[in-house]
Amino acid sequence: MRLAAVVAALALTGCQSAMQAESESARATAQLNPTQGNKTVGEATFEDMGNNRVHVVVIVHRLAPNSEHGFHVHEVGDCSAPDAMSAKGHFDPLAKAHGSAASGEHHAGDLPSLKADKNGVAKLDTIVGGITVSPGPTSIVGRGLIVHADPDDYKTQPTGNSGARLACGVIQPG
Repeated sequence: MRLAAVVAALALTGCQSAMQAESESARATAQLNPTQGNKTVGEATFEDMGNNRVHVVVIVHRLAPNSEHGFHVHEVGDCSAPDAMSAKGHFDPLAKAHGSAASGEHHAGDLPSLKADKNGVAKLDTIVGGITVSPGPTSIVGRGLIVHADPDDYKTQPTGNSGARLACGVIQPG
C-alpha cells in the first residue's frame, strides 16, 4: 500500500513538472547596438503566446525626438557589417508581400514602427502574429533585428522604404 502511494506521488510530481514545462513560454532577447556613425541602442524581448503569436516588448534610446522608424526582423543574425547589411532582407519564410503587421498580408519580419517621444525614446509593447520563438519555419531566433532611419510606408516592396539601418541586434534564446 505504502509503495503504491509513493509511486502515485512520484507520477503526480512528474505530470506536474511536465505541465509546468509545457506552460512555460519560449523566450528570446536582442540587444540593439548602433551601426557605424549612429548612436541608437535598445533591447527587445520576445515571448511565445501560442498560435504563431509573439509578445514583443522593445525600448530604444537615442533616436531623433518625435520621430518614427521602421522596425523589422531580418533574415540573418549577423550585424558584422558597419551598416548592418549583413543581416540581409526582411525575414519572409512564407513568401508574402511587405506590409503592416497590424493588417493584411505582410512578411513575418514586418513589425510595427517605433515612435520616439520628445526625449528620443521609443517603447513598443505588442503582440505580433505570424512568428514564433519556438523552433520551426517562422522562428525568429537567430535572426537579425533592425531599427531603420525612416518610417515604414508599408507599401514599397520589399522594404517599406525605411532607409538606413540605425541599430542591429541578434535575437537569441533566453
